[in-house]
Amino acid sequence: MIVTVTLNAAIDRTLTVPNFQRGQRHRASAGLALAGGKGINVARALKVLGVPVVATGLIGGATGVRIVEGLTAEAILNDFVRIDGESRTSTAVIDPADGTYTEINEWGPAVQEDELQMLLDKLHYLTQGAELVVFAGSLPRDVSDDFYAEAIHDLARRHVPAVLDSDGEPLRLGVEAEPFLVSPNQPEAESLVGQEFHDDEDFRLALDQITELGPRNVLITTDTGCVALLREEREARRFRAVAPQVEPISVVGSGDVLLAAYLASRHAGRSLEESLRAAVAAGAASTLEPGAGRFDPRQAGRLQAGVQVSELLPVAEAAL
Repeated sequence: MIVTVTLNAAIDRTLTVPNFQRGQRHRASAGLALAGGKGINVARALKVLGVPVVATGLIGGATGVRIVEGLTAEAILNDFVRIDGESRTSTAVIDPADGTYTEINEWGPAVQEDELQMLLDKLHYLTQGAELVVFAGSLPRDVSDDFYAEAIHDLARRHVPAVLDSDGEPLRLGVEAEPFLVSPNQPEAESLVGQEFHDDEDFRLALDQITELGPRNVLITTDTGCVALLREEREARRFRAVAPQVEPISVVGSGDVLLAAYLASRHAGRSLEESLRAAVAAGAASTLEPGAGRFDPRQAGRLQAGVQVSELLPVAEAAL
């Protein structure tokens, strides 16, 4: 069982609006509402891939009820802590005319200390037989930046590996807690190391810098796929995986699907290269339909052959 944790769960509304313009009245040509938040997106993708998963976190109010109802309708096992505050709604506007999307994310609810403690208690119960715990997404208001770090430390004491996908200070503190895997996107990774990445050498050095901060493995999602430092036994290997070119409808949640597919492939015992190829193909497939965490595994299978996986070598070795 893999457990995903979403503190800032939401209803994600995706509207398709051709020729979207600010300040104008529009009629959406299509709409979709799903339970969302990064951890839920990961759980949805893991469910599609046949990996046993349970989604937990915080939900509140009528929106929280809709989140649970939506997950139940998708047959995604879930066990959330109910809080007094109202869960948020997030909206993405897709304009198929020019291939753009616009995200509008509400603030999450304020969370009380006793509600957080209930979540930690539930997490302690759910992870008794867990293979892995995925912490993903932003933290709600009034939740300390070190929440993920403390939870990762607690899991480590019980020998349960953790994966972290967040940003800002929660990411920096969480990385220092030495999770099994950290999975930022490129801007988040650039913020973490304090510089932009322009070429393979920048990425290779950044992977090393991030692992020196604490995590055992690093997977950085990019616009074209991912770069990664992954360990087998005591050996650290660095990769770049590039997706075949597709015409995306929406890239929202593609990184969540990529992470889920990588975890599913490793769960199934596949090699690092095979797992990266499957992950990048699934992430690319998810851009071909609206709704975060959704993808057609048959489409992902067709895209796998076009994924290019190569090792990132130091400049001196690459030149040989």
